[in-house]
Amino acid sequence: MTATTQEDADALRVLRTLEDHRSSVRLRAALTVGTTPDPRFVDKLVERSGVEPDFFVRDMLTWALTRHPVSVTVPALVREVRSERARARSQALHTLSKIGDRRAWPAITPALLSDADDEVARSAWRAAVVVVPEGEEPALAALLVTQLGRGGRETQLSLSRALVALGEAVVPALRAVATAADPPVRAHALATERLLRDPDTGFGYAIEEAKRVVALGGAPDDEGRGMRDEG
Repeated sequence: MTATTQEDADALRVLRTLEDHRSSVRLRAALTVGTTPDPRFVDKLVERSGVEPDFFVRDMLTWALTRHPVSVTVPALVREVRSERARARSQALHTLSKIGDRRAWPAITPALLSDADDEVARSAWRAAVVVVPEGEEPALAALLVTQLGRGGRETQLSLSRALVALGEAVVPALRAVATAADPPVRAHALATERLLRDPDTGFGYAIEEAKRVVALGGAPDDEGRGMRDEG
């Protein structure tokens, strides 16, 4: 057996172990693939990421993909974000956020940012704020604020973090929502602006305070310092 043939056989063996029924074996296989990157592995890594049930193995698969050339990984992941399977979309977006290559930006569509699956949407928000091109932040903020008030606390926290990551570009969009939206959406907008102004504020405190302010008829103050209580 030639050296090349042996290498091919070893590669196939490693790729097969990514489907082993034991998560510990799959974890070691993903580590091996990431330690010795090979573009031939990328499609299989992306495919496996979309169906892998174990969190730690998925995390290792993501790491392995970040070790490969972006010229190969980004196109494969962009194709995967169009998958019909929510986990595949979510994991591909998560990996794109870790790679951080702006060539992924066109793939993060409004449909993904408002995906019916919370995990997909959360992954899309995180990826979007990482790869958004300079100057596109206000447009992204306008899309993100349409999701304010959505889901439970973890989902709302994810959205607030994404908006805060955009910095001052989000303020006009937040202000528009905070003065015109339904109470839960207003509260989420006010809490997010509070986090933007004071990053040390805990989200739990910020959202509860925002709900109280909204209930009492409060609004953003005129100087942009956050919330005031008019009750």
